[in-house]
Amino acid sequence: MSAVQTVTLDGPFAMQRGALQSPTFAYETWGELNAAKDNCVLIFTGLSPSAHAASSPADPSAGWWEDMVGPGKPIDSNRYYVVCVNSLGSCFGTTGPASVDPTTNELYRLTFPVLTVEDVANSAAYVLNHIGVSQLHTVIGSSMGGMTALAFCLTQPGRSRRLVSISSAARSLPFSIALRSLQREMIRKDSDWQQGNYKIPGNGPIQGMRFARKLGMITYRSAAEWAERFGRERTTDTLEPDNPFGMDFEVESYLESHANRFIGTFDPNCYLYLSRAMDLFDAADHGGSLEASFTSLQLEAALIIGVETDFLFPVSQQEELALALDEAIPEVTFKRLASIQGHDSFLVDMDRFRPAVAEFF
Repeated sequence: MSAVQTVTLDGPFAMQRGALQSPTFAYETWGELNAAKDNCVLIFTGLSPSAHAASSPADPSAGWWEDMVGPGKPIDSNRYYVVCVNSLGSCFGTTGPASVDPTTNELYRLTFPVLTVEDVANSAAYVLNHIGVSQLHTVIGSSMGGMTALAFCLTQPGRSRRLVSISSAARSLPFSIALRSLQREMIRKDSDWQQGNYKIPGNGPIQGMRFARKLGMITYRSAAEWAERFGRERTTDTLEPDNPFGMDFEVESYLESHANRFIGTFDPNCYLYLSRAMDLFDAADHGGSLEASFTSLQLEAALIIGVETDFLFPVSQQEELALALDEAIPEVTFKRLASIQGHDSFLVDMDRFRPAVAEFF
């Protein structure tokens, strides 16, 4: 088991719309690769997490999927060699817009090539080559990670025997694109964004990031959960005497707290690139339709999980994905979960998600 590791490519890395010179990829691992090298499980993250999905002796801090990955857990590191990669374009060790371009010795900023989900998938393939894994037992991802896992199966046919896609889709709906577009505009309209040329480290577009995060938190949960969790509870925070429209309700305080924790931990330009990559992805681009695209898949089985209260990636999209996969591969399982936590259910509703994932594994 290990803390974050990195590998740097000696040469160019081709992307769909450009190339990077000698990028670095960050990843973490849990468990041991068996002699046959056929027990590897690859995890792709959502937009903002790092590769630290779970704790380990080398890094005992809790990971973002702590209840799902580890000894005796659904993704059991006693049985599997688990690898989680940090997305290309992110800011947690893998090369992204906040990294130095070795050809100029300046930060990439907006000179970073247009990023696609397929680029993220292909960067993980390089990591697998580096650690000596030619075929995966399973590739798994949630939200943007589910898109990346599907892109991995499309761009690397035969490299994974099984797929798990959670609260994701084959494409983004106009509603989701509109929400993310507004989040990106909030960042870009902040005068401190400076066309991407804010100081690193420094203040940057803090207000824009705060607003984008607040809108994101609203889309990640459901109205039913807000009502059950907060109701019309009034905040206990001290009111600002010079602000007649300050926070009155506990839900406002919750959003403020999450926004303040997010700023300073995630680079704004990285956020813009990864957010747009989700909107650009369409699995049908690999064949003209989902059905045609999926004819190239060489999967033995797939598990698709959707949540009834997810309005960012509606459960109807998971049903569409499962039906299309069912025409192309031998075994497809679709699970519709009644979690009330919306899109974020896969992070918090472990009573439903642990059994669903454990059964598949």
